[in-house]
Amino acid sequence: MKVHLDTDIGGDIDDLCALAMLLKWPGLEITGITTVAEEQGRRAGYVRYVLNSTERADIPFAAGADLADGYFRYSKLDYPPDAENWPEPVAACPGPLGDALSLLKHSVDQGAVIVCIGPFTNLLLLDHQYPGILKQARLFLMGGYAYPPPVDFPQWDNSSDYNIQTDVRAAKYILENANPTLIPLTVSCQTALRQRDLSRLVQAGRLGELLVRQAELFARTESFEQKYGLTCPALPPDIINFHHDPLACAIALGWREGVQIETIPLRFDVRDGWLHEVPDADGIPTPLVTRIDGELFNNFWCDTVCD
Repeated sequence: MKVHLDTDIGGDIDDLCALAMLLKWPGLEITGITTVAEEQGRRAGYVRYVLNSTERADIPFAAGADLADGYFRYSKLDYPPDAENWPEPVAACPGPLGDALSLLKHSVDQGAVIVCIGPFTNLLLLDHQYPGILKQARLFLMGGYAYPPPVDFPQWDNSSDYNIQTDVRAAKYILENANPTLIPLTVSCQTALRQRDLSRLVQAGRLGELLVRQAELFARTESFEQKYGLTCPALPPDIINFHHDPLACAIALGWREGVQIETIPLRFDVRDGWLHEVPDADGIPTPLVTRIDGELFNNFWCDTVCD
Protein backbone atom coordinates (compact mmCIF):
# COMPACT_ATOMS: atom_id res chain seq x y z
CA MET A 1 0.00 0.00 0.00
CA LYS A 2 1.16 3.55 -0.75
CA VAL A 3 0.53 6.72 1.24
CA HIS A 4 1.41 10.40 1.01
CA LEU A 5 1.40 12.47 4.21
CA ASP A 6 0.63 16.21 4.16
CA THR A 7 1.47 17.55 7.62
CA ASP A 8 2.05 20.59 9.80
CA ILE A 9 4.50 18.76 12.04
CA GLY A 10 6.19 20.74 14.78
CA GLY A 11 3.39 22.04 17.00
CA ASP A 12 1.15 19.48 18.69
CA ILE A 13 2.94 16.15 18.91
CA ASP A 14 0.19 14.18 17.18
CA ASP A 15 1.81 14.85 13.77
CA LEU A 16 4.98 13.17 15.01
CA CYS A 17 2.88 10.36 16.47
CA ALA A 18 1.24 9.90 13.05
CA LEU A 19 4.55 9.88 11.17
CA ALA A 20 6.02 7.41 13.67
CA MET A 21 3.09 5.05 13.10
CA LEU A 22 3.46 5.26 9.31
CA LEU A 23 7.19 4.55 9.54
CA LYS A 24 6.46 1.39 11.53
CA TRP A 25 3.38 0.26 9.52
CA PRO A 26 4.16 -3.14 7.95
CA GLY A 27 4.44 -3.21 4.16
CA LEU A 28 3.69 0.49 3.71
CA GLU A 29 5.40 2.63 1.08
CA ILE A 30 5.48 6.34 1.92
CA THR A 31 5.62 7.98 -1.51
CA GLY A 32 6.14 11.48 -0.14
CA ILE A 33 5.73 13.91 2.74
CA THR A 34 4.77 17.55 2.26
CA THR A 35 4.53 20.23 4.92
CA VAL A 36 1.98 23.02 5.20
CA ALA A 37 1.63 26.26 7.20
CA GLU A 38 5.38 26.41 6.74
CA GLU A 39 7.82 29.00 8.06
CA GLN A 40 10.67 28.98 5.56
CA GLY A 41 11.17 25.24 5.73
CA ARG A 42 11.09 24.86 9.51
CA ARG A 43 8.57 22.01 9.40
CA ALA A 44 10.35 20.32 6.49
CA GLY A 45 13.49 20.42 8.61
CA TYR A 46 11.67 18.47 11.32
CA VAL A 47 10.59 15.89 8.73
CA ARG A 48 14.16 15.51 7.49
CA TYR A 49 15.41 15.06 11.05
CA VAL A 50 12.92 12.27 11.77
CA LEU A 51 13.63 10.48 8.49
CA ASN A 52 17.40 10.69 8.96
CA SER A 53 17.23 9.52 12.55
CA THR A 54 15.19 6.47 11.52
CA GLU A 55 17.38 5.71 8.49
CA ARG A 56 14.51 6.51 6.09
CA ALA A 57 16.22 9.22 4.08
CA ASP A 58 14.91 7.47 0.96
CA ILE A 59 11.46 9.03 1.50
CA PRO A 60 11.06 12.24 -0.53
CA PHE A 61 9.72 15.35 1.22
CA ALA A 62 9.20 19.02 0.41
CA ALA A 63 8.13 22.26 2.07
CA GLY A 64 4.69 23.45 0.98
CA ALA A 65 2.54 26.56 1.44
CA ASP A 66 4.13 29.13 3.75
CA LEU A 67 2.53 31.42 6.32
CA ALA A 68 4.20 34.36 4.59
CA ASP A 69 2.12 33.70 1.45
CA GLY A 70 -1.06 34.91 3.17
CA TYR A 71 -3.22 31.79 2.84
CA PHE A 72 -3.82 31.30 6.53
CA ARG A 73 -5.90 32.80 9.33
CA TYR A 74 -2.72 33.23 11.37
CA SER A 75 0.54 34.90 10.35
CA LYS A 76 2.57 33.39 13.21
CA LEU A 77 2.28 30.08 15.06
CA ASP A 78 3.74 28.90 18.34
CA TYR A 79 6.15 25.98 18.57
CA PRO A 80 7.55 24.16 21.57
CA PRO A 81 11.11 25.39 22.21
CA ASP A 82 13.43 23.50 19.86
CA ALA A 83 16.16 23.11 22.49
CA GLU A 84 13.76 21.08 24.67
CA ASN A 85 11.72 19.38 21.94
CA TRP A 86 14.60 18.02 19.84
CA PRO A 87 17.83 16.32 20.97
CA GLU A 88 19.97 18.60 18.78
CA PRO A 89 19.55 21.67 16.56
CA VAL A 90 17.30 21.08 13.56
CA ALA A 91 18.13 23.02 10.41
CA ALA A 92 15.30 24.39 8.27
CA CYS A 93 14.82 22.90 4.83
CA PRO A 94 13.13 25.49 2.60
CA GLY A 95 12.32 24.88 -1.04
CA PRO A 96 10.09 26.12 -3.83
CA LEU A 97 6.38 25.41 -3.44
CA GLY A 98 6.45 23.75 -6.84
CA ASP A 99 8.50 20.89 -5.42
CA ALA A 100 5.76 20.08 -2.91
CA LEU A 101 3.03 20.24 -5.55
CA SER A 102 5.04 18.02 -7.91
CA LEU A 103 5.57 15.50 -5.11
CA LEU A 104 1.85 15.49 -4.31
CA LYS A 105 0.99 15.02 -7.99
CA HIS A 106 3.47 12.15 -8.26
CA SER A 107 1.83 10.45 -5.27
CA VAL A 108 -1.69 10.88 -6.72
CA ASP A 109 -0.48 9.51 -10.06
CA GLN A 110 0.91 6.44 -8.27
CA GLY A 111 -2.46 5.78 -6.64
CA ALA A 112 -1.22 6.59 -3.14
CA VAL A 113 -3.71 7.39 -0.41
CA ILE A 114 -3.34 11.10 0.41
CA VAL A 115 -3.72 11.88 4.12
CA CYS A 116 -3.89 15.53 5.09
CA ILE A 117 -3.32 16.16 8.80
CA GLY A 118 -2.83 19.93 8.64
CA PRO A 119 -4.62 22.77 6.85
CA PHE A 120 -5.68 21.82 3.32
CA THR A 121 -3.84 24.60 1.47
CA ASN A 122 -1.45 22.37 -0.47
CA LEU A 123 -4.40 20.43 -1.85
CA LEU A 124 -6.11 23.60 -3.05
CA LEU A 125 -2.92 24.77 -4.78
CA LEU A 126 -2.43 21.32 -6.31
CA ASP A 127 -5.91 21.32 -7.81
CA HIS A 128 -5.43 24.84 -9.15
CA GLN A 129 -2.20 23.81 -10.85
CA TYR A 130 -3.60 20.50 -12.12
CA PRO A 131 -7.37 21.10 -12.46
CA GLY A 132 -9.47 18.11 -11.47
CA ILE A 133 -6.61 16.03 -10.08
CA LEU A 134 -8.25 15.67 -6.66
CA LYS A 135 -11.29 13.98 -8.21
CA GLN A 136 -9.10 10.94 -8.85
CA ALA A 137 -7.32 11.05 -5.48
CA ARG A 138 -8.07 8.78 -2.53
CA LEU A 139 -8.21 11.58 0.01
CA PHE A 140 -8.57 11.43 3.80
CA LEU A 141 -8.73 14.62 5.87
CA MET A 142 -8.23 15.03 9.61
CA GLY A 143 -10.93 17.57 10.38
CA GLY A 144 -14.63 18.20 10.38
CA TYR A 145 -17.39 19.20 12.76
CA ALA A 146 -20.78 18.07 11.45
CA TYR A 147 -21.98 16.87 14.86
CA PRO A 148 -20.91 17.87 18.40
CA PRO A 149 -18.67 15.59 20.48
CA PRO A 150 -20.38 12.95 22.62
CA VAL A 151 -21.02 13.82 26.25
CA ASP A 152 -18.10 13.13 28.61
CA PHE A 153 -15.59 14.22 25.97
CA PRO A 154 -14.29 17.78 25.42
CA GLN A 155 -17.21 19.99 24.39
CA TRP A 156 -15.35 21.94 21.73
CA ASP A 157 -17.16 23.94 19.08
CA ASN A 158 -16.24 24.11 15.40
CA SER A 159 -13.82 27.02 15.91
CA SER A 160 -11.52 24.45 17.56
CA ASP A 161 -11.27 22.55 14.27
CA TYR A 162 -7.82 23.93 13.45
CA ASN A 163 -7.20 22.12 10.17
CA ILE A 164 -10.39 23.41 8.59
CA GLN A 165 -10.58 26.87 10.17
CA THR A 166 -6.94 27.87 9.57
CA ASP A 167 -7.57 28.11 5.82
CA VAL A 168 -11.33 28.25 5.32
CA ARG A 169 -11.05 28.97 1.60
CA ALA A 170 -9.01 25.82 1.01
CA ALA A 171 -11.25 23.69 3.22
CA LYS A 172 -14.46 24.78 1.49
CA TYR A 173 -12.94 24.22 -1.94
CA ILE A 174 -11.66 20.72 -1.12
CA LEU A 175 -14.91 19.66 0.53
CA GLU A 176 -16.91 20.82 -2.48
CA ASN A 177 -14.57 19.76 -5.30
CA ALA A 178 -12.96 16.51 -4.20
CA ASN A 179 -14.22 13.26 -2.67
CA PRO A 180 -12.60 13.21 0.76
CA THR A 181 -13.34 11.06 3.77
CA LEU A 182 -13.43 13.18 6.93
CA ILE A 183 -12.07 12.05 10.27
CA PRO A 184 -13.68 14.74 12.40
CA LEU A 185 -12.37 16.42 15.49
CA THR A 186 -15.46 15.18 17.30
CA VAL A 187 -14.34 11.55 17.00
CA SER A 188 -10.58 12.04 17.25
CA CYS A 189 -11.12 13.71 20.65
CA GLN A 190 -12.05 10.24 21.90
CA THR A 191 -8.44 9.02 21.64
CA ALA A 192 -5.47 9.57 23.95
CA LEU A 193 -1.72 9.35 24.17
CA ARG A 194 -1.23 8.34 27.80
CA GLN A 195 1.46 8.54 30.45
CA ARG A 196 1.28 4.77 30.74
CA ASP A 197 2.46 4.49 27.09
CA LEU A 198 5.81 6.16 27.77
CA SER A 199 7.44 3.19 29.47
CA ARG A 200 6.95 1.15 26.28
CA LEU A 201 7.86 3.97 23.92
CA VAL A 202 11.18 4.69 25.58
CA GLN A 203 12.29 1.18 24.61
CA ALA A 204 11.32 1.67 20.93
CA GLY A 205 14.67 2.98 19.66
CA ARG A 206 15.50 6.55 18.67
CA LEU A 207 11.99 7.20 17.39
CA GLY A 208 10.47 6.07 20.67
CA GLU A 209 12.91 8.19 22.65
CA LEU A 210 11.99 11.25 20.57
CA LEU A 211 8.30 10.61 21.14
CA VAL A 212 8.85 10.36 24.89
CA ARG A 213 10.94 13.54 24.93
CA GLN A 214 8.26 15.53 23.14
CA ALA A 215 5.40 13.91 25.07
CA GLU A 216 6.96 14.81 28.42
CA LEU A 217 7.46 18.42 27.33
CA PHE A 218 3.89 18.59 26.02
CA ALA A 219 2.55 17.16 29.29
CA ARG A 220 4.45 19.76 31.34
CA THR A 221 3.40 22.73 29.24
CA GLU A 222 -0.16 21.82 28.20
CA SER A 223 -1.43 20.02 31.33
CA PHE A 224 -4.08 17.95 29.53
CA GLU A 225 -4.33 15.68 32.59
CA GLN A 226 -5.85 18.62 34.46
CA LYS A 227 -7.73 20.15 31.51
CA TYR A 228 -9.32 16.95 30.22
CA GLY A 229 -8.30 13.92 32.27
CA LEU A 230 -9.96 15.30 35.38
CA THR A 231 -12.95 16.91 33.65
CA CYS A 232 -13.98 14.44 30.92
CA PRO A 233 -15.17 11.15 32.47
CA ALA A 234 -14.74 9.19 29.22
CA LEU A 235 -11.05 10.10 28.86
CA PRO A 236 -8.22 8.41 30.78
CA PRO A 237 -6.94 10.51 33.70
CA ASP A 238 -3.32 10.24 32.49
CA ILE A 239 -3.95 11.74 29.04
CA ILE A 240 -1.04 13.64 27.49
CA ASN A 241 -2.56 14.52 24.12
CA PHE A 242 -5.15 13.36 21.60
CA HIS A 243 -4.29 11.03 18.69
CA HIS A 244 -6.09 13.20 16.11
CA ASP A 245 -3.59 12.66 13.30
CA PRO A 246 -2.64 9.03 13.94
CA LEU A 247 -6.32 8.09 13.89
CA ALA A 248 -6.80 9.79 10.51
CA CYS A 249 -3.78 7.97 9.09
CA ALA A 250 -4.86 4.58 10.41
CA ILE A 251 -8.37 4.91 8.99
CA ALA A 252 -6.90 6.04 5.65
CA LEU A 253 -4.85 2.84 5.60
CA GLY A 254 -7.86 0.66 6.29
CA TRP A 255 -7.89 0.21 10.07
CA ARG A 256 -11.53 -0.43 10.95
CA GLU A 257 -11.73 -1.91 14.48
CA GLY A 258 -14.66 -0.20 16.15
CA VAL A 259 -14.86 2.34 13.29
CA GLN A 260 -18.10 3.39 11.62
CA ILE A 261 -18.11 5.48 8.44
CA GLU A 262 -21.36 6.95 7.13
CA THR A 263 -22.06 9.00 4.03
CA ILE A 264 -23.74 12.19 5.25
CA PRO A 265 -25.02 14.91 2.89
CA LEU A 266 -23.38 18.15 4.03
CA ARG A 267 -23.70 21.81 3.10
CA PHE A 268 -20.67 24.02 3.62
CA ASP A 269 -21.42 27.57 4.74
CA VAL A 270 -19.00 30.34 5.67
CA ARG A 271 -20.38 32.65 8.36
CA ASP A 272 -18.32 35.42 9.96
CA GLY A 273 -15.17 33.86 8.56
CA TRP A 274 -15.79 30.35 9.98
CA LEU A 275 -16.73 27.26 8.00
CA HIS A 276 -19.79 25.30 9.11
CA GLU A 277 -20.54 21.77 7.90
CA VAL A 278 -24.31 21.47 8.04
CA PRO A 279 -26.14 18.15 7.57
CA ASP A 280 -28.61 18.83 4.75
CA ALA A 281 -30.56 16.39 2.60
CA ASP A 282 -29.63 18.46 -0.46
CA GLY A 283 -25.95 18.68 0.48
CA ILE A 284 -22.89 16.93 -0.91
CA PRO A 285 -22.68 13.23 0.10
CA THR A 286 -19.57 13.11 2.28
CA PRO A 287 -18.00 10.01 3.89
CA LEU A 288 -17.68 10.83 7.57
CA VAL A 289 -16.30 8.80 10.45
CA THR A 290 -19.10 8.83 13.00
CA ARG A 291 -17.95 6.29 15.59
CA ILE A 292 -14.68 4.89 16.91
CA ASP A 293 -13.48 2.90 19.90
CA GLY A 294 -10.83 5.18 21.35
CA GLU A 295 -9.28 2.60 23.67
CA LEU A 296 -8.90 0.11 20.83
CA PHE A 297 -7.12 2.72 18.76
CA ASN A 298 -4.86 3.88 21.60
CA ASN A 299 -3.65 0.31 22.04
CA PHE A 300 -3.27 -0.22 18.29
CA TRP A 301 -1.13 2.90 17.92
CA CYS A 302 1.16 1.97 20.79
CA ASP A 303 1.52 -1.63 19.58
CA THR A 304 2.35 -0.47 16.04
CA VAL A 305 4.98 2.08 17.10
CA CYS A 306 6.57 -0.19 19.69
CA ASP A 307 6.66 -3.34 17.54
